[in-house]
Amino acid sequence: MENEKAKKENIGLVLEGGGMRGIFTAGVLDLFLEKNVEVDNCIGVSAGALLGVNYLSKQEKRGFEAIADHIQKREYGSFYNLIKTGNYFETQYSYHDIPEKYNPFDNNTFKNSPIKFQAVITNCETGQPEYPEIKDAITDIDILRASASLPFLSKMVKLGDKKYLDGGVADSIPLKYSIKKGNKKNIVVLTRDRSYRKTQSKLGVISKVKYRKYPKFVELMKTRYTRYNKTLEYIYDLEKRGEIFVIQPQVPLTLGRIEKNREKLEEVYKIGYNEARKRYNSLLEYLKK
Repeated sequence: MENEKAKKENIGLVLEGGGMRGIFTAGVLDLFLEKNVEVDNCIGVSAGALLGVNYLSKQEKRGFEAIADHIQKREYGSFYNLIKTGNYFETQYSYHDIPEKYNPFDNNTFKNSPIKFQAVITNCETGQPEYPEIKDAITDIDILRASASLPFLSKMVKLGDKKYLDGGVADSIPLKYSIKKGNKKNIVVLTRDRSYRKTQSKLGVISKVKYRKYPKFVELMKTRYTRYNKTLEYIYDLEKRGEIFVIQPQVPLTLGRIEKNREKLEEVYKIGYNEARKRYNSLLEYLKK
């Protein structure tokens, strides 16, 4: 560990989701831990939220291992689970057994972190994003689960009397929210390369049928690609002006959204780690401005 720190007031860290592409983010965050890069606020979406908690618990390599150690197990993620339970990722195994038994999560370190951590979730009835704070990653695990509950592959997660799904549907990259909350500097970790633009989903008709009781959610699914692409333009414009710092893959990541190959995951983890290491000095300069 290096003792060098890059800490200023109101630094935000925004973590995009992207399923297994989040392994790129795991590599970035481990470099941050190694170099003692510190922020004030962290906002994660879907896989970005699930991996981001390991940054606050200061557990290097756990983000990678908590996925890679289990990807080939049917009880973790499988279409068998989807048919049997309605969730591709089985709730007990994925969200309780892994953090509590197989790859123990350091919840005490997380709870004592000075960093405020929020996860993005999509309210299926209102069609609005919500940004609850995670103060305890074990007792608040259902918020994290809601953030990562992908449409069609997950049942809606009930929190109180409301139902939620994947935070990325309403706010895939919550940079505007981070700025609105007062973060003067923002580090944005994306899981797509710069050339990527989202296209309209072919699941529109299925969405209308499956989520017909939630018309505002259906509308979100319909407009997601345009909103996402506008957010990217906003991000790249701020980056050009030097107002934010972006870390992303330089080339498309050759991973499926649900990837079963551990070697491919390790390769993408290393890409994330090495990209963050390459950009580290530039990041320090940005934070010290």
